Amino acid sequence: MPVSVPYPGSIDADRLATLYGRLNWRLLPFLAVCYLFASLDRLNVGFAQLQMHDALGFSDAVYGFGAGIFFVGYVLFEIPSNLLLPKIGVRRTISRILVLWGLTSAAMMFVHNATTFYALRFLLGVFEAGFTPGVIFYLTYWYGETRMASAIGTVMLGGALSGVVTGPLSGWLMTAFHGTLGLAGWQWMFLVEGLPCVVLGIVAWRFLVDRPDEARWLSADERDLLTANLGAKRAQHHSFRHVLRDVRVWRMSFAYFCIICGLYTVNFWLPSILKSDGVTSTVDIGLYSTIPYLGAIAGMIVFGRSSDRHRERRLHSTLPTLVGALALAAAAAWGGHLALSLTCVTIATMGMWAAYTVFWAIPSDYLKGDVAAGGIALINTIGLFGGFLSPTIIGWARTATGSLAAGLYVMVGLLVIGAVLLFAMRVPSTGFVNSRP
Repeated sequence: MPVSVPYPGSIDADRLATLYGRLNWRLLPFLAVCYLFASLDRLNVGFAQLQMHDALGFSDAVYGFGAGIFFVGYVLFEIPSNLLLPKIGVRRTISRILVLWGLTSAAMMFVHNATTFYALRFLLGVFEAGFTPGVIFYLTYWYGETRMASAIGTVMLGGALSGVVTGPLSGWLMTAFHGTLGLAGWQWMFLVEGLPCVVLGIVAWRFLVDRPDEARWLSADERDLLTANLGAKRAQHHSFRHVLRDVRVWRMSFAYFCIICGLYTVNFWLPSILKSDGVTSTVDIGLYSTIPYLGAIAGMIVFGRSSDRHRERRLHSTLPTLVGALALAAAAAWGGHLALSLTCVTIATMGMWAAYTVFWAIPSDYLKGDVAAGGIALINTIGLFGGFLSPTIIGWARTATGSLAAGLYVMVGLLVIGAVLLFAMRVPSTGFVNSRP
């Protein structure tokens, strides 16, 4: 039976602003820090490659496959993890994910050949499976359509901030600690950057609540106000089979796949791009690598807020995807010229992260109720095949041609396809109703 929802004008705007001010400070900074470490534990393998290449004799093809196999483990376990999330609860799920992936990331220090590299990267994906869609689903418990893009953008700022932190931190760890206690710099990097996730997992167990009605730090009036504001967000429940039959969900998935291909091109290969542009010092590579992610932060904030303000998702995700494609093509064409290449990579990174942020507001608006957990996981699962495909293709292409350009042009083509899919998308925000396009 439909739930009676108060007319939006009947909700006191000042009280609502105060409530969301509290929610923003209580939830978003902690989730952003967790997302920062999730991204850091994906990005740091790109810096480790600078030393592992010679120390362990890894070719670009071996590195590319090892970087990508993370997503195979992630994809295999993501949907089961999120289908169980409403039953197990967010608190247990997020805590479990953080602890297990932190231990596995730290264990990367024991890699000694291609087999152990592949195995640990695969396990890292298995244990991290469900984190991003779980967090996005969790936000649907607290934020309505008019605030969702900004909330997602704030959390995902952690991903862009990790790009700012990872370069200088990883470069410093790999240089300053190299040889300490008989360990290589890349081994220290994995250990130091992996263990904080274990601590975050313990904090998550104590800090998070599964649903708003369990938030004792909110008064009863505040919980009622939040429920009234979300309204129909909790009113509809459908099975995961309906999600699998919905054409719109598959269109979202393939558009997301294209965006992810572009994002992980930068995430995994930025250190190598900078090295091919003539930057030889590991510390300098780390410092230069922060620049694209500073641009990404600006893009995420501007496009996320604009999308919420105008209540428009399609163009706010299409345009930055297209800009990212054009800028990445220019970076490939001007490889070897540091200033031009870095400028283009920065614009590309800004566009792709902005599109990534706004994109997630589309399924969050469209999928309602607990079925959203499985639907969001399905979209993320299909999309993350791009995380496997992107580094693998570029690694093979570079091994075959000696240049990054050929692989980068493939990613440019995929980004253009993604922009076309997003532009053609017509997704209502009134709820998951049926399986017809």
